Amino acid sequence: MTLWTLMKLMTKFGRKTKIVCTIGPSTSSREMIWKLAETGMNVARLNMSHGDHFSHQKTIDLVKEYNAQFKDKVIAIMLDTKGPEVRSGDVPKPIVLKEGQEFNFTIKRGVSTKDTVSVNYDDFVNDVEVGDILLVDGGMMSLAVKSKTDDTVKCVVIDGGELKSRRHLNVRGKSATLPSITDKDWEDIRFGVDNQVDFYAVSFVKDARVVHELKDYLRSCNADIRVIVKIESADSIPNLQSILSASDGAMVARGDLGAELPIEEVPLLQEDIIRRCHSMQKPVIVATNMLESMIDHPTPTRAEVSDIAISVREGADAVMLSGETAHGKYPLKAVKVMHTVALRTEYSRPINSTTPNQLIVGKRRMGDMFAFHATIMANTLNTPIIVFTRTGSMAILLSHYRPCSTIFAFTDDQRIKQRLVLYHGVMPIYMQFSNDAEETFSRALKFLLNKGHVVGGDNVTLVQSGAQPIWRKESTHHIQVRRIQG
Repeated sequence: MTLWTLMKLMTKFGRKTKIVCTIGPSTSSREMIWKLAETGMNVARLNMSHGDHFSHQKTIDLVKEYNAQFKDKVIAIMLDTKGPEVRSGDVPKPIVLKEGQEFNFTIKRGVSTKDTVSVNYDDFVNDVEVGDILLVDGGMMSLAVKSKTDDTVKCVVIDGGELKSRRHLNVRGKSATLPSITDKDWEDIRFGVDNQVDFYAVSFVKDARVVHELKDYLRSCNADIRVIVKIESADSIPNLQSILSASDGAMVARGDLGAELPIEEVPLLQEDIIRRCHSMQKPVIVATNMLESMIDHPTPTRAEVSDIAISVREGADAVMLSGETAHGKYPLKAVKVMHTVALRTEYSRPINSTTPNQLIVGKRRMGDMFAFHATIMANTLNTPIIVFTRTGSMAILLSHYRPCSTIFAFTDDQRIKQRLVLYHGVMPIYMQFSNDAEETFSRALKFLLNKGHVVGGDNVTLVQSGAQPIWRKESTHHIQVRRIQG
């Protein structure tokens, strides 16, 4: 394939891997949210570890304002809970830690001296054992536990650095015995229910019970919000299968995961989690440190570029930016880099080389078989797919089989439109359906033609399917290939 042909394909079909952007001081204005969206943001992440409900409400209102202006553009909202984080206390100025220095952490509140600071967790002394390795900021600094008293953990610095206020603390190979959903998290979850966010990203999930508890609460509130579990603690790994089964998707939160487990395990776990989510037809997000250097620099490291490409090749539905867009100096450039690297990686293989995994098709319902063959047809004929959905289920199935072209998912439900934007390859479009199927098809094709998503003379694969059909009383499964009149 020539470079010119590749560029034409990339322009025609667009990026399939989605981009999650954390909104913070660098990007919380109306102007920046609009620019992020136009540059490539698909999901706006609200990090409840920072900011307050007032600032997050402003972001939610701006995203909803953006969504109201477009039928074929949408930004989903993901509320990311703080979780049971163990953090050091406030310090008036950074404390310089040097290798071999003795340094202490105490559960007494308000302590800040040159050799001792407070922690925010009363059971910290009980959770830590002599010989444990404490990691500060995911391993930017490390200390060995030498002894402890009733209220203080005494350490020796292994790797030094500057200790600033409220730094995250991990114990290598251990998780804190705190509940996965704290009182603050429940307040934030209720805030999300009131504002009808699309996804919760739940921090430090250790077992499936936490997911069931949250879903029971959401049902009691009649809240249609999907639960994404963040895999970031050592305790979650033995329960990984049951956690993923209970969830609606997963986030590979590599920062804390690499702090609690040996770092060489992280890439293997990332690949494993992506594979498991793919087999369960659930979206998976790869997060943390993807373009960390772009917080302060206008260009990424080559290793960061490779990191994005690997996540895309492994099949992630989305990749995420944290500090890069929340408080970084170059948020738009970071999104642009992520967009272009993902796009180029997706189209690095010949257009018809992607064959869905047929081995798992026979084990599921008719819809899976139908989505599989619709993907084969679209890949063979090199056509985009058009699907009409009220629940999003067929669009999600098609996404799972990773067709080479875009899935244009027309829906008459705004909530479904917002939810579908997280899924690989899906471009959700809001449109009211008429009682006449042909009239609806015609309007959909005209809309795509007018927006430049297709051109006259193109073929499209048009999919009708579902246990809850839109235009027929009985369940129907139907594939058409149509030529667009332009």
